[in-house]
Amino acid sequence: MDKQLQPIVKKLKKEFGAEVTEFRGDVQVLLASEKLIAASLKLRDEFDFALLSTITAVDYWPEESPRFHIVYVFNSLSKNLQLMLRVPVAGENPTIPTLTKVYKNANWRERELWDMFGIKVDGHPDLRRLLMPDDWNGHPLRKDYPLGYEEPQFTFNYEEIDLSKPHGEV
Repeated sequence: MDKQLQPIVKKLKKEFGAEVTEFRGDVQVLLASEKLIAASLKLRDEFDFALLSTITAVDYWPEESPRFHIVYVFNSLSKNLQLMLRVPVAGENPTIPTLTKVYKNANWRERELWDMFGIKVDGHPDLRRLLMPDDWNGHPLRKDYPLGYEEPQFTFNYEEIDLSKPHGEV
């Protein structure tokens, strides 16, 4: 772990009960959703993590509970540091608090979370679809989202797939 990250991680563990893992030099902090805003404020104000570069999610359905992990990547440009926060969220009515009051750029990324994963963001100023049409049913990045039941075509199964596709009359 980077020497500059050690005191930051230590403080997150002490103040917020965070769990910390490290893999190949990348540090991940697992944090409860209730502590997300306070931890983000501390990262921004005390440790100079001025940039929230990423918000996304991982769907562990059906293998794991809680189903989702929301992934936040914070960057300190002045210190050349990056820190990843993961927030576990249940699969039934997944909800997280908004970070738009802490990081303004969280707005569209949180809308994308709602649109693609169906994860509700409490307190968001304008939570509506961003990428899909307003009348779209479902959330396409969930693992249980129906794919249309068409097998992808590759070189090894080309003939088999081609036979099942409709062709125009000659």
